[in-house]
Amino acid sequence: MKKAKLPLSRSFQIGKIDKRIYGSFIEHLGRAVYGGIYEPGHATADEDGFRQDVLSEVRALNVPIVRYPGGNFVSGYNWEDGVGPVEQRPKRLELAWGVTEPNTFGTNEFLKWCKKAGSECMMAVNLGLRGADAARNLVEYCNHPQGSYYSDLRIKHGVKEPHNIKLWCLGNEMDGDWQIGHKTAYEYGRAAAEAAKVMRWVDPSIELVLCGSSNGHTDTFGDWELTTLDLAYDKVDYVSLHQYYDNKTDDTASFLAKNMAMDEFIKTVIAICDTVKGKKHKKHTVNLSFDEWNVWYHSNDDYVERWSTAPHQLEDVYNFQDALLVGLMLISLLRRADRVKVACLAQLVNVIAPIMTETGGGLFRQTIFYPFMHMSNYGRGTALVSQIACGKHDSKEFTDVPDLDGIAVLSDDENELTVFAVNRDMEESYALELDLLDFPDFVPVEHIEMAGFDRKAENALVSCPVKPSNAALPEVDGRTATAELRPLSWNVLRFQKKQKD
Repeated sequence: MKKAKLPLSRSFQIGKIDKRIYGSFIEHLGRAVYGGIYEPGHATADEDGFRQDVLSEVRALNVPIVRYPGGNFVSGYNWEDGVGPVEQRPKRLELAWGVTEPNTFGTNEFLKWCKKAGSECMMAVNLGLRGADAARNLVEYCNHPQGSYYSDLRIKHGVKEPHNIKLWCLGNEMDGDWQIGHKTAYEYGRAAAEAAKVMRWVDPSIELVLCGSSNGHTDTFGDWELTTLDLAYDKVDYVSLHQYYDNKTDDTASFLAKNMAMDEFIKTVIAICDTVKGKKHKKHTVNLSFDEWNVWYHSNDDYVERWSTAPHQLEDVYNFQDALLVGLMLISLLRRADRVKVACLAQLVNVIAPIMTETGGGLFRQTIFYPFMHMSNYGRGTALVSQIACGKHDSKEFTDVPDLDGIAVLSDDENELTVFAVNRDMEESYALELDLLDFPDFVPVEHIEMAGFDRKAENALVSCPVKPSNAALPEVDGRTATAELRPLSWNVLRFQKKQKD
């Protein structure tokens, strides 16, 4: 068995983990809404048409914030279509995904669903075909108490109390020519700055996310961030990052190293933000919102009937190695918890999602459900510097890939320490020695693992073989705890402070 070492000290902190780093995403796309979170007539549907079986799974994931309503969808969306009496709402040709949007589910329905899910809303405004006027009106509709046209309209629609949405996205992926209303960096920066200005005049308490590049590989990446931040720096709190990874070449070693590229992506965007901060001599720091991330490649070529409603669209069925990369991507997010304050697993239900439903039937947990659930529930608190000394290997795409990757989190009350770790080695186990330098009273209470599965094993409605189990607790010798991390494994090592008699 190979050996590795991880020294841990409460004195070496990365930063406080913002709970919104465990956010997710619901777009009007495929069956995310219709047949996903919302299905009137379903056996589990409540009085509002929300699937209670889905709500239960979302609560298990402990999702603190959900981005809505898109995504590419938002750049052609008139928010007014989704409020008011349902029978009066128009059906629209939805150009982003080539379907028909019935608008029977909209802003107020989603905010009601959020309350039942225990989540907040991260609302996106349309800066594609619309702009500052529609954006400020939506803020007024959602957040102003009463006494104005749009706040009174909300009350007329049956919602007396304001929604008080605090986090808003200034459009979506406006750098992409696939985007409805695609803009140059200068055009978008000016539009975002003006929208931000009037949105904040309506509600000064809101936080705003500027659109960064749609991924880290576009021709304009870097220049886009520099230009848009130069125009809007004073008016925004975050810049967005989006990134999906695939394994189309069936190269597991390279696939499981792709969070190293994610690390570099984050590092680069931080550097750009701070460059603009320095150039402008500002005290205000713009942080990061990684508001789309996931594995995505299984469903890219699915056929969808044009202008259908809520078709099966982008419904990746994930395998075991996908779950390992999702765990690694979460580790990367926590590794920069000092600057990554918001993140959204894209998406939440049916569309490249951890939860899959059958319209009119049951549901199941995808393989990626579990690392996210573990992190969201046990990864709250302070991220600790976690440098694992271990062997390295090369893949076709990456060099010097650490066999192990992980992060440790100290809970807010400092009574629990959790280590999340992935063994990328496909053949050998590792004995990971944890030096609990200033945790003398901490004892192991649980070792959760996902290991021993074929790398392409999947879950399905009829059977879910890929799921976590309990492994042997780490062996303790003084302030050292040693745990076995099996080949190709996801691990959660939980320690708690001993209670005094």
